Amino acid sequence: MKYLFAFFLCVSLTAPANAEQVAYTAYNTEIKQEPFSDAPTVAMLGEKTSVTILSREGGWVKISSSQGNGWVKMLSLRYTSEASKRGDSGLRSLINVGRSGSSGVTVATGVRGLSEEDLKSARPNLRELEKLRTYAANKPQAEKFARKAKLKSQRLDYLPASGSP
Repeated sequence: MKYLFAFFLCVSLTAPANAEQVAYTAYNTEIKQEPFSDAPTVAMLGEKTSVTILSREGGWVKISSSQGNGWVKMLSLRYTSEASKRGDSGLRSLINVGRSGSSGVTVATGVRGLSEEDLKSARPNLRELEKLRTYAANKPQAEKFARKAKLKSQRLDYLPASGSP
C-alpha cells in the first residue's frame, strides 16, 4: 500500500496539468517567436491583458492571446490560480526553472532548483560571449550616448567595507 501511495505522489508531482490556464500580464510584455530574449518580437501585450497558457519551458511560457501567439517570460504573468499553472510542475519544475529554451542553457535569473552538480558541469557558450563583447562601448561612445540622452555626471562615494564604522 505504501508503494502505491508513493507512486501516485510521484505521478501527481511530475505530471503536467491537462486544463489550459488563464493568466494576465503584470505589465507591458513582448510576445517572442521563440523562448529566448533575443528572439523576434511577435506582438506587444498591454498590462493586465488576458492570455491562455499553452505550455511552459524553463522560465518561458507559451501563450495564446488576441494580439498573437508565442512565448513570454514566466515572471511577466500573474495567474488566476497558482496551484494550476500548466506545464512543468512539482519536481520537474524545480529541475527546469533555471533552464532556457531547448538549448538547456542555464540562465542568470537564479539558481533555485539547480544542483551543485549542475553548476559544476555548466559550460559557457563562447559564441554568445563574443556576441556580448560586441555590445561593449569605449569611453567616447559612452560619453556621446550620455550627452544624447542628457544624462548628468554624478559622483558617488564608495560604500564602507563590512565591519567599518
